[in-house]
Amino acid sequence: MTHPYTEDALVEQPAIELFEKLGWETYNGFREFEQGGGSPLGRETKSEVVLTARLLPVLQKLNPNLPPEAFDLAIEELTRDRSAMSLAQANREVYDLIKQGVRVKIADPEAGGDRAEIVHLIDWNRPKQNDFFLVSQFWVTGEMYTRRTDLIGFVNGIPLVFIELKAAHRRIENAYKDNLRDYRDTIPHLFWYNLFIILSNGSQSKIGSITAEWEHFSDWKKINSEGEEGIISLETMLVGTCEPARLLDIAENFMLFMEVRGGLAKLLAKNHQYLGVNNAVRCVTTDSQPSGKTRRLLAHPGQRQERLHGFLVAKSPAQNTRQLDVCGGHRPPRAG
Repeated sequence: MTHPYTEDALVEQPAIELFEKLGWETYNGFREFEQGGGSPLGRETKSEVVLTARLLPVLQKLNPNLPPEAFDLAIEELTRDRSAMSLAQANREVYDLIKQGVRVKIADPEAGGDRAEIVHLIDWNRPKQNDFFLVSQFWVTGEMYTRRTDLIGFVNGIPLVFIELKAAHRRIENAYKDNLRDYRDTIPHLFWYNLFIILSNGSQSKIGSITAEWEHFSDWKKINSEGEEGIISLETMLVGTCEPARLLDIAENFMLFMEVRGGLAKLLAKNHQYLGVNNAVRCVTTDSQPSGKTRRLLAHPGQRQERLHGFLVAKSPAQNTRQLDVCGGHRPPRAG
């Protein structure tokens, strides 16, 4: 019998139920390898973190004109060993594959020789064409140790979202110091594929990237509008970042890699940046006026402005960049 005050009853199970309402299929992986007939997830060992049994059917659907050889090569490239790289370098390389697709060379009998093709891993424009799958109690084995993670969000079999939960009376900083840091050391290959990390005790939640220190994890208080009342909760965090269309938007347009003191860093947009940039793009595409908060956001000088410009360029067609600058209160450069 589950105690009513356990982490599972008060935090994990409500989160799983919310994912189901958001359209995710869910599975409890605690006894994954105890069932006859092998793993229901198609894994041969706990060291495998990409669910190729779920990835392959999506590749076939998204790339209908490519032969099976192309899918085999794409999966091989996606899952190859990157342990010689730093965690950030491996993550950037995999992120490029996820975002741009995997370039493969396949035989071309008609022309004689090989031809290059792109195998797309995600349909960015039609979220429902993708497979959203949440696994709780997911076992992962590294070089020396095996760990059991709380929640892993897979998109097309790729582990993009990592969620570490604590009981409601525990500080969420412990999820970072006691768990996340250990996981990054003992099962780093899980994080080669990661988009973002969520830490929560149910009432408080923080989001950050694989390279973020604790002080750079941030709240996600608002879902749709800069003007709505901010609420710090796991529900707001999950609806705001893991609803399929929003998750793909964040993944495609709101992540940057930057060289900083100490090496390569992965930057994830803050909640206000995500809402502000989307509002700015909307004001251009609908020829409407942005909110005052959006204008102030876009006019912010310095390094933050550089990051915002990166998000704007990713989100908006190139021809709209000039209009976005005007939207933010910047004068366009003079001709000549």
